[in-house]
Amino acid sequence: MGDDDSLTPEIHPAGPDALLLRFALTPCPAAMAAAQVLAAQLERDPPEGVVEIAPALVSVLLRFDPAITQRATLAQAVLTRADAIASRHMAPPPPTRRWTIPAAFGGENGPHLEQVARKLSITPAAAIAQVCDSELRVLAIGFAPGQPYIGLLPEPWDLPRLSDLTPSVPAGAVVVAVRQIVMFGAPSATGWRQIARSAFRTFLPERAEPMPLRPGDAIRYAPVSDSEIAALARHEDGLGGAKLEVLA
Repeated sequence: MGDDDSLTPEIHPAGPDALLLRFALTPCPAAMAAAQVLAAQLERDPPEGVVEIAPALVSVLLRFDPAITQRATLAQAVLTRADAIASRHMAPPPPTRRWTIPAAFGGENGPHLEQVARKLSITPAAAIAQVCDSELRVLAIGFAPGQPYIGLLPEPWDLPRLSDLTPSVPAGAVVVAVRQIVMFGAPSATGWRQIARSAFRTFLPERAEPMPLRPGDAIRYAPVSDSEIAALARHEDGLGGAKLEVLA
């Protein structure tokens, strides 16, 4: 779906002590914005009995304590909030933090960059500039611990997945599809196109903060050379030279 007016929040049960509020079946911008707004509202003012709030691309999962609240009561309260958000087409809340993450684009670190640029009918340098100039946000954390889904890239970047899986991309691979970026925390197979590589590790269990990224964080990529990214990969903190600004 791509029509803002067609947002139809739905509640679904999720196991014995959780429910899922979903705005749409596909990750359209309006549904993603609505999920971010709802998650922020719930974090600020959680309904009684809620013990965990987990936002995803177009939905929010709430886990609750059955000794404190009932599923039907919680579902009605959350659906009322979601209906109000859907009817007002609210913009996502402003980010409170911004990460600037060095990344090496093209070549061995981004073997699909030239192919992506051809599909966009621009040069590889222009493609890098569009990524680095985009106002990106962490839309959701999922699939693997700490792994971010980041977006949205400009509309021409609504590129389909590859027809075949790439058997393995390295940790730190920056891959793109459907206007989004995924930054892998570990080697992985993928059907998305790798355009760059960072030295940022999205999950290190021994780190004081194992998963440093949060949904809603602003993201900027800063292009660096292959040799610079290799040097940044030797940093023991696993942050790969990333800088964090607190905005509010």
